[in-house]
Amino acid sequence: MQQIISLAEQFTPILQAARKATGLSQTELAQRLGLSQSRMSVMELDPSSIALDQMLRLCAALQLEIVVQTKAPPSPAASTTASTEW
Repeated sequence: MQQIISLAEQFTPILQAARKATGLSQTELAQRLGLSQSRMSVMELDPSSIALDQMLRLCAALQLEIVVQTKAPPSPAASTTASTEW
């Protein structure tokens, strides 16, 4: 699966789906990360509360990876149709 994320909230379903796909409960995943179950719940529901080091550990535990790349510029056709005079 490849997913482009622009907002922290978009990460919520990915975290939940990846955890469930690995067959882990929140409690089991939290134990692997040295966290409480309640903290794991907050991390799933509010990814903006996750520090970068926690995000990297969480992704590793769920067999996910974060890829950083340069955003592709919009195509000329898209910018032509998107520009509207007000």
